[in-house]
Amino acid sequence: MSKRRNHDAAFKARVALEALKGEKTAAELATAYGVHPTLIHQWKKALLEGAADIFERGGKKPAEIDESAVRDLHAKIGELAVANDFLSRKLKSWTGK
Repeated sequence: MSKRRNHDAAFKARVALEALKGEKTAAELATAYGVHPTLIHQWKKALLEGAADIFERGGKKPAEIDESAVRDLHAKIGELAVANDFLSRKLKSWTGK
C-alpha cells in the first residue's frame, strides 16, 4: 500500500493555475504531475473560492497572529490546567483511588 503524499501550497497553486488556463485537460495534468484528476478539480475550486480574499481591504494575511490574544489564551490554558489538577486531586479523595 502506498503512502499518501502531502503537496505544498505552491505545488497546488501551480497545478490549479495551469488547470484554469484550460490548455490541458485535468487528466493530462494529472498524468504530468502524478496526481489524481479529482485533486486537480478540488484545488482549482479552492483557488477560485479563495481568490477574492487576496483583494480584501486592509491587506491582512489570513495567517496573521494577534500576539496579545495568544498570550491571553495561554494564560487561560494555565488557569484551566491548575483547576483540572485541583479537581482531579479532590475527586481521588472522594473515590479513594
